[in-house]
Amino acid sequence: MGIYEELEWRGLIKDISDPSIKEKLNAGGMTFYIGTDPTGDSLHIGHFSSFLISKRLKDAGHNPILLVGGATGLIGDPKPDSERPMITVETVNHNIECLTRQAKKIFGFEVVNNYDWCKDINFIDFLRDFGKFFNINYMLNKDIVRRRLDSGITYTEFSYMIMQALDFWYLNKTKNVTMQVAGQDQWGNITAGIELIRKKEGKEAYAFTMPLLTKSDGTKFGKTNGKAIWLDINKTSAYEMYQFFINSEDSKVIDYLKFLTFLSKEEIERLEESNKVNPHLREAHKALAHEVITFLHGEDAYNDAIRISNALFSGDIKALTAKEIEMGFADLPHAEGKEAPLADLLIELKLASSKREAREFIRNGAVMINGEKVTEEFMIINKDMAIEGRYIVIRRGKKLYALVEYK
Repeated sequence: MGIYEELEWRGLIKDISDPSIKEKLNAGGMTFYIGTDPTGDSLHIGHFSSFLISKRLKDAGHNPILLVGGATGLIGDPKPDSERPMITVETVNHNIECLTRQAKKIFGFEVVNNYDWCKDINFIDFLRDFGKFFNINYMLNKDIVRRRLDSGITYTEFSYMIMQALDFWYLNKTKNVTMQVAGQDQWGNITAGIELIRKKEGKEAYAFTMPLLTKSDGTKFGKTNGKAIWLDINKTSAYEMYQFFINSEDSKVIDYLKFLTFLSKEEIERLEESNKVNPHLREAHKALAHEVITFLHGEDAYNDAIRISNALFSGDIKALTAKEIEMGFADLPHAEGKEAPLADLLIELKLASSKREAREFIRNGAVMINGEKVTEEFMIINKDMAIEGRYIVIRRGKKLYALVEYK
């Protein structure tokens, strides 16, 4: 099947600007762009889905360009319910450096920054050369603007649509970009760019959007316990990413395989059958974790994640290095390392509510230190017991873990 049919099968096409896109995508040879604003210093798993589309199109013979919005990032894309807080110039510049380096490393795309062509446009030129092509009624009718009319929208946010349209026009003029790809929430901004190119240059431009990656309740996919899943391994470890995918919803894991991997239709259909017949094996979840982690960080990082998971499951904590413990227990309750009675540490770490309860847990064999059961009620914990002199892992019962960290 052609690339259009593959994207359609994977559920990656939401809206298209023109029916001829099917033929154009299958023919190859288009230069297109996908954009992101530098709101953080790393891409996250939501970006990964859309950037993989760019990789799929590149493999099908198209030429991708990644736009990092140094100018639009200073303005802020309108949110459905409120205005985004302004980001400082210093933060935006730092984030651009990080995102550019990350995108080139992972995907190898050409990266451009819209600040480079927006910074020298003065206000009068902006209104004369671009503002005159935008009808207020047309802009008010865009979904993201219409939803904000009751609560209010600032002129700054209102202008974002023109700035994004300007990007499409500029890239069309300077790099022969004829298509934009984005998430479905950007449809209004994308079509504004198509209109600007048609009015200013008399040319046709094209676009398609992809559905947002969501959980079964409709909320955005890509967070665990309120934390984003970042593509930067220093912000989200391979182990954390593995746990995130291995615990994905059974009802959505096949969709995630279609969105986030290059596995073939035949292999995904096989995993779908396995997920139905033997859901306890979590074969689809494991395949998802393997494909994403190895693509981003390599086979060694994936193997590290598996080793940490197996050690935690078996309780063989001493098999882990200090670095692996740091990855595996990053979100656990922490206590500063010191010489102290174990009972006191259990209270400090909220694994017991009183000394009496703490000693009872110890006496009954409910407490483990670095994977080994302890029963000495008045045991003293010190740095000599720490793995590599850094960490002591305390477990109470089957699931409650905490970490004592020595500097």
